[in-house]
Amino acid sequence: MTKIAFITGITGQDGSYLTELLLGQGYDVHGAVRRTSSLERSRLAHLYADATIYNRRLFLHYADLDDPTTLRRVLFKVKPQELYHLAGQSHVGLSFEIPETTCEFTAMGTLRLLEILRDLPDPPRFFHAASSELFGRPSQVPQTETTPFAPINPYGCAKAFATQMVRIYRETHGLFAVNGILFNHESPRRGENFVTRKICRAAAAIKKGLQNELTLGDTRAQRDWGHARDYVRGMWLSLQHATPDDYLFATGKLHSVQDVIETAFAALALDWRNHVKFDAHFLRPAEPLQLVGDASKARTVLGWSPQTPFTALIQEMTRAELDTLA
Repeated sequence: MTKIAFITGITGQDGSYLTELLLGQGYDVHGAVRRTSSLERSRLAHLYADATIYNRRLFLHYADLDDPTTLRRVLFKVKPQELYHLAGQSHVGLSFEIPETTCEFTAMGTLRLLEILRDLPDPPRFFHAASSELFGRPSQVPQTETTPFAPINPYGCAKAFATQMVRIYRETHGLFAVNGILFNHESPRRGENFVTRKICRAAAAIKKGLQNELTLGDTRAQRDWGHARDYVRGMWLSLQHATPDDYLFATGKLHSVQDVIETAFAALALDWRNHVKFDAHFLRPAEPLQLVGDASKARTVLGWSPQTPFTALIQEMTRAELDTLA
């Protein structure tokens, strides 16, 4: 029998890579899209154009995290064996500007979904995309699944609530519910308002003569960056395991925004010093420190490991931007 998966946030970076992975594994894939979202769904455009896939093995449903009635109706109809919850307001900087919206979708949206799963006659295995922003200014370096939460921004706080609720529903209501604590993961499909994509896109535009400089905030900020394609594989593996648990997915290596700059510009034979400017306007009110993960548990239990090195990731993103501008 063909397995059925349901994805919230299917049109996002992770949702698109996960859709490809699941289709490759023989699944039928259903996804929730917002009625108010942009009609531009380019991350899945190649699948829409394939008549053997779209509306045959890939199906989209209008449903939203603040509309539990519709979500409930769709899930009762689709009857998925696996549910991957990736939707929410995921931009850390933006969460300071719209904290209520961030908490409404990221925190309460997850709780509503868990409540729906309780009522299903045969609840699907559930994956919740948590975040390294749970740790904020962590008490230990590197972080593991047992590191205490200490969020320092609205997004991290909302994710902490959602992550704890997933644990509660697993332990109290017996749901097969997994938290995947995902450290920063990028790709050519990353949103344009994220700093890695901004840098790679600017380098390509400068190479093409379409702009001359790039303005950024603190380029000393460091992150544990991996490739989204690797991380969605971890999501899938976590739901294939016999028992539900929490897993941290990370590369275990820190790189700075400055490293991204130098790698992206070098990929196009550009000297970043001639083009990159600093602007305090882009500084965040509170910046997490030393967010770097230890993915030993995922390696040991799930057999997961990241496959794409940092330099290859940034080079791929930069060359993809150059192709887009061609």
